[in-house]
Amino acid sequence: MIELSDEIGRFDLDRIHGWLANSYWSPGLARDAFERQFANSHNLGAYDAEARQVGYARVISDKATFAWLADVIVDEAARGKGIGRSLVRWFLDHPHYASVRRFALVTADAHGVYAALGFHSPLRPERYMERLSADFAARIDPGMPDRRA
Repeated sequence: MIELSDEIGRFDLDRIHGWLANSYWSPGLARDAFERQFANSHNLGAYDAEARQVGYARVISDKATFAWLADVIVDEAARGKGIGRSLVRWFLDHPHYASVRRFALVTADAHGVYAALGFHSPLRPERYMERLSADFAARIDPGMPDRRA
């Protein structure tokens, strides 16, 4: 049995930071940056029967029109049990996000998980842009050219 909770006192911040700092999307994430992102997001944890945290996700949103789903991660030993999908569904069903017109995310390897929940490639990808810090771009793709103006 997995329990989902957004109760602040339940999060294992050391565990979450360890997962994220070792993930492909936020390699080397500094603890102070993690603490800022945690403080400014709606966070959700997944807990096993022993109350040990086995998953985490967060949303950044104006709670009116847009939400960004970030950092959906499940402990390696607990993967393949639908925990990630449950974390995402919890946010999609949450009343704070009922009027949100666009939930967005980025993934390199979980397209099937998100597609099963109604996510798809952008309808107009040519309209999307991003700006990465040089340091972050170098960490996620060392061969990426410097695109700063």
